[in-house]
Parts: sequence; C-alpha cells; structure tokens
Amino acid sequence: MDRIRIHGGVPLKGTIAIGGAKNAALALMPACLLTDQTLALSNLPHLVDITTMANLLAQHGVTLALNGDSRHGGHTGRVLELTAGTITNTTAPYDLVRKMRASVLVLGPLLARCGQAKVSLPGGCAIGTRPVDLHLKALEQMGAEIELQEGYINARVKGRLKGAHIIFPQITVGGTENLMMAATLAEGETVIANAAREPEVTDLALCLVAMGAKISGIGSGTLRIEGVDRLHGAEYSVVPDRIETGTYAVAAAITRGDVELVGARFDLMEAVIKTLTECGVSVEETPRGMRVKADTGDLVGTDIMTEPYPGFPTDMQAQLMVLMATAKGASMITETIFENRFMHVPELMRMGARVNVHGASAIVRGVPRLSGAPVMATDLRASSSLILAGLAAEGETIVNRVYHLDRGYERVEEKLAACGAQIERLKGDAAE
Repeated sequence: MDRIRIHGGVPLKGTIAIGGAKNAALALMPACLLTDQTLALSNLPHLVDITTMANLLAQHGVTLALNGDSRHGGHTGRVLELTAGTITNTTAPYDLVRKMRASVLVLGPLLARCGQAKVSLPGGCAIGTRPVDLHLKALEQMGAEIELQEGYINARVKGRLKGAHIIFPQITVGGTENLMMAATLAEGETVIANAAREPEVTDLALCLVAMGAKISGIGSGTLRIEGVDRLHGAEYSVVPDRIETGTYAVAAAITRGDVELVGARFDLMEAVIKTLTECGVSVEETPRGMRVKADTGDLVGTDIMTEPYPGFPTDMQAQLMVLMATAKGASMITETIFENRFMHVPELMRMGARVNVHGASAIVRGVPRLSGAPVMATDLRASSSLILAGLAAEGETIVNRVYHLDRGYERVEEKLAACGAQIERLKGDAAE
C-alpha cells in the first residue's frame, strides 16, 4: 500500500492548478441517465471516486469515451462523454455502491427514466451516519413505491413520477441532488424547500438546465422544477474544486509561503477566506484565481463552526485544525455536520499538536512547531490534514493509507513538490 513521505519546514512558493470538483462531478455523471443523448463533461478530475462512478454507470449500460489531454497541470482538456442510449440494467450492486456513498445518486435518474431502480444501501461511513431516508421519503411523495429488502432499495413508479412539494427537515446535499434529477422528468412542478445551496448542487442544476430542464431558484434554498418529457445532451464544464482550493490555501499558510491557486473560484471561498484572513493570512483575487500569502508575521488562532453552505464547510475542518495547531493562542472548532469528524486528532497529537475534544467541539492550542512522525489516515479529509501537518513539521512524516487521499486529490505530491515541498510517494506494501 502506498505511503507519502514528507520532510517539512519548507515554505511553498509558486503556482498550483485547481482541478474540477469531485463532489460536483459525482453528481453530474449520473445525470447522463436522464437522456439517451451524450453528456460531455470537461474539467473532470482524475480520481478513484470518478473511476468508481464510471464503472457503476457502465454496468447500467452507459458508454463512456475519454477525450482530450491533461497538459498544463489542470484538466480543462479532459472531456468524458457519457451516453445512456439504452439503459440495460437498473440495479446498482453492493460491490460498487459500498465503495462510495455518492453511488446512491443513480436512484433518482433511474427511477425517473425507467420507472424502476434497485440500489444497494450505501452502508456505514467513517465520518458518521449519512442516512438516505430523506431521499426515499421525498421520492415516495412523488409517487414512488419503495421497499427495503436484503440491503437494497427497491423503487418503482407506475407511469411517471408526479411533482410534489418537498420540505427537507434538514439540509441534505445528496437528497437535493437526487430529487432535482428525478423531478426533471416528473409530471408537473416539484418544489424542494430547505434545499442545499452548495456550489456543487448549483453546478448540477446549471448542467440540467443545459440539458433542457426547467429549474428556477438556483442557488437559493427553494428550487422549483417543472418536469419535461425528455432531456437532451449537453456539454458542461465541472466547477473548480473549492475544497482542493482551500486545502492548498492552508498549505501555503501553514508553511508560511506564497502560492497562486490557478483556476480557483474566489466567489465560492467566502467562509474559508474570512477564516484565513482572521488568522493573519493574506488572500487576494488574481486574474487567474487567487493568491495566498503568509510569509510576514505570526498567525493567530480563530474559532470555527462548520455549517451548510455558505457557512464554513465541514470538508475543510480538519485542514483548518492543523493550521490552528501552528498558530498563536487558542481556537475552538465546532463540528455540526458529522459526528465522527475528529478522528484525525490522535494522529495530529502524535505530531505534537495540543488538541482537547469535548463532544462536538475541539480546543486547539497552538505550538511553535509540529514534529514529524509516522501517522495513519482514517478518511479523505483527515488524509489531507496529515499531509498539511507534515509540510509544517520538523523532520520526517510518513502518511500511511493514502488510498483515502487518492479518492479526492489528484497528483498531490506533484503539485506540492512543484512549489518546493520535499514530498514523495513510496510505492508498495508497508506496515500500517
């Protein structure tokens, strides 16, 4: 199993290209099931989760063709064409779904187009429970008959799904995406209240509109979808990844460096930029993206509370905790989205971080310098936080279980090394 070795203490200088958003791409890809024409997605990141979704769609009968190249460090030239001319199979099997929770996003499109779907329940998740019951109750409001049997969601509808007024009791990104896709081919109008407002949801809505869907209220908490008889193909570019942007912004800050993030969307980073600025980091928009500087003066701790967008993203909590561990003073980080999102704390403490967890909050007291150590990643964002800690630490850090990292970050070691980081991937088996 691959590991990553880092010799820390080098300020990052240079540019890093930001790729397409993993979480946006994983919702855009199943949208191809809604039409028999080709959906062409550009700026698609090359990640393990994308491959998993491609394999899932292929067994539904989708033909896939990858065109373009990946020059210049980004992937604007990479185009994936997905064509669901004939859906040959409406079952999403456990062996594929268990690898990635986003696989449940085939449920809405399959049900809307084929009138039936059999999708494995996603199962557990390292960062906490993320139940799909909100998806299922909303689909039942639209006329679907749903049974849970032997670990599978069996969904059917007689004729077409019917428009409905859906009020989510809590914000659900996946639920909003699943229902929005299902509603595009439903009969009549569907209203989704308390809809997720994340940029990845907006990206899916804009793509669906490009395919002929009628959606209003995009970007707000209330979406209105007027169902149409059929959708057509489209060409669409995946939004830049705001979590990758934030992670590399923290990399620049924690090494007290100066890095331009090329392709980043400044307007999607408001909560993260506000937090970084409060810490003493300089963040400014550039013609090509944004520049992050922390090479003058000390950084100071600040408090963070994760919230649904436009609040501070839960997917950036672990990375900011590492930054707070190297800042002056104390910080309090409160996690309101997932219940097990502090699993990186014991590993950070092995590197000298001072963190006390009390329920959903963690008190972080900054130390002058972290120390390199062998550590083990527990999930995707925890992996990136340990990479960041290694960049700032004195001595050598070995990050084990980097397969988590490969699910959401493309060519991490190459991008960081190009800015001066002493980082390399160690291939092959090793003790965990």
